[in-house]
Amino acid sequence: MTLTISLRNCLSEDVNKVCDKIKYKLDKYAGNLVKYANDIENDYSIPIVNKRIAVTPISLLGESCSHKDYVKIAKTLDKAAKKTGVNFIGGYTALVHKDYTNGERILIESIPEALAATDLVCSSVNVGSTRAGINMDAVKQMGQIVKRAAELTADTQGFACAKLVVSVSYTHLRAHET
Repeated sequence: MTLTISLRNCLSEDVNKVCDKIKYKLDKYAGNLVKYANDIENDYSIPIVNKRIAVTPISLLGESCSHKDYVKIAKTLDKAAKKTGVNFIGGYTALVHKDYTNGERILIESIPEALAATDLVCSSVNVGSTRAGINMDAVKQMGQIVKRAAELTADTQGFACAKLVVSVSYTHLRAHET
């Protein structure tokens, strides 16, 4: 079960305010997620293996901050997810299939540290799409990011890499668009 929450209204130039807004919003909207999921399990005898939260790509929030401390945001997500009792929180994400912004570059560079410093935070980077093609600079960089994440979590068999997805999105092209 995944609850998707938009964090677009958590923007601020101050990273501390962004973190405060994130904590408030996740508590408000996801505070009872696990309870409701457990109720559904009990009522219908259907196991819900993972209870998750997915949020707006954090690269979009971090862009608004004058001091781009993405790891602080990741730690805030982790604490909020733990408070709700979910298994994972996704959204430590950058969408660079067309090109990078400066904030996306900074977020991507922070992924190994963020995943090593958190337990429940999952990260993803979309490096390509069938419409835009593949951002080969991002592919190269992500190879280095995966390696660094594995090194930082070597004591847990590279677990940070299990929380990281590098993807290319597929968009169905209609016959007249090919």
